[in-house]
Amino acid sequence: MKKPHVIVIGAGPGGLTASMTLAHQGFRVSVFEKNKYVGGRNGRLRQGPYSFDIGPTFLMMHPILEQVFRDVQRDIHDYIKLTKLDPMYTLTFRDKTIRPSSDHQKMAQQIKALFPGNEKGFEKFLRREKLRFERMYPCLQKPYSSIGSYISKPFFKAIPHFAIGKTLFQILNGYFDDKTLCTAFTFQAKYLGMSPWQCPGAFAIIPFIEHHWGIHHTDGGLCTISEKMASVAEEFGAEFHLSTPVKKIRVRNKKAHGVILESGEVIDADAVVINADFGYAMENLFEQGVLRKYTPQKLRKKRWSCSTFMIYMGLNTLYDEPFHNIIFADDYKTNITEISRGEKISDDMSIYIRNASVIDKTLAPKGRSALYILVPVPNTLKTEKWDRQLILSYREKILKRVMDKTGMKDLTSRIVCEKIATPDDWEQKNSIFIGSTFNLGHNLSQMLHLRPHNRFEEVKNCYIVGGGTHPGSGLPTIYESGRISSRLVCKDFGVTPAYGIRH
Repeated sequence: MKKPHVIVIGAGPGGLTASMTLAHQGFRVSVFEKNKYVGGRNGRLRQGPYSFDIGPTFLMMHPILEQVFRDVQRDIHDYIKLTKLDPMYTLTFRDKTIRPSSDHQKMAQQIKALFPGNEKGFEKFLRREKLRFERMYPCLQKPYSSIGSYISKPFFKAIPHFAIGKTLFQILNGYFDDKTLCTAFTFQAKYLGMSPWQCPGAFAIIPFIEHHWGIHHTDGGLCTISEKMASVAEEFGAEFHLSTPVKKIRVRNKKAHGVILESGEVIDADAVVINADFGYAMENLFEQGVLRKYTPQKLRKKRWSCSTFMIYMGLNTLYDEPFHNIIFADDYKTNITEISRGEKISDDMSIYIRNASVIDKTLAPKGRSALYILVPVPNTLKTEKWDRQLILSYREKILKRVMDKTGMKDLTSRIVCEKIATPDDWEQKNSIFIGSTFNLGHNLSQMLHLRPHNRFEEVKNCYIVGGGTHPGSGLPTIYESGRISSRLVCKDFGVTPAYGIRH
């Protein structure tokens, strides 16, 4: 019997999850990736002897990744070395430095020392958010292809825990009476495309996930995960075509039948899995008139996440600085508001620095380091273009702030090589819609059934994985999107999973 042929557009984390899973289930899988490397935003950037993660650097909720490998009868630990970080990261405020730990006793003691009286709030946070997580997470592991998807016992059990009407900051303020401490548990919201003062309270499960499982690093960077996933997919027969961009998805009678490559070659398939950036795919991969719900005009009216200004630096020294360090803007709320409104590039910026070479010696030559700097900035929808003068002046402001706030006082004299990525670069060179690096926002009107569906609602035999579909952005949920879409493909083609994933 002929194997159903599935084309996967893009070799990002969601596409790789689907590729290895479907190949293991007996599908013929062809992956077309426009870059010369796998991973997409979870790929590897090389600058001479220096290696950098292009995007994600925090590995949260590692059991989900372990499950992805178990789904195909593989043990992730045979492929990847995971290191748990303690502290998870360093948070540098104007007048305080916090080093959150997933060791609950250590964290409670730190809170007691820095914010006396709030340690009992931390105990309450762990108890209450554990229950919220246990009720909500099963809802994130199933598709919401129809309104009827809400009719399930797990969803009804979760309803009281959605904290409808409350923001993330309000939820944390119920545990802690200090605004700085609340911020330490809510800063992740900006990566969901929202301010913690606007983000739905249900996302309090994110800091819980961090404090429950901790933050991990993988030797060689998180891009190693994508590289190993591709290797596993190939073990099961998946074929990868790198440097091979897709031009269009072939649609006939509202059904996907394959793709047309940029080269003009036509490839037939029984199903297509889209792992290209969601906004980019909607705007570019379908012929005009195919889509009704996700036209260019309608896409721009949706809520999108921020972008990032990136600096990747190879240094001729190794600083004794934190692995992950987040330097908060002096007026953090104003900074986040400016980013959320998307109209102003803040001079009083927040900066994330990863100094991974302090524990990972594979990223740079001995005695040297690969430094990763990220600054959240507005996407390109409303802001000015990043011309050379703006790029250089903003770089100078960032590096000055880094040198002022850390022990890297001579940073600029230590740079051997450097690469900058602006929102315009994300949009134009990386095919990311309006440079929105964290994809669609996660407001209530863009979640569950109201988010683009895993089984694409506009075209049959077409599926979506990645941050633009359910359950959302961030590596764990992107892996889940790949698992959900894989189950749907199996169900739609009458394939009974041999192991791991279930309908």
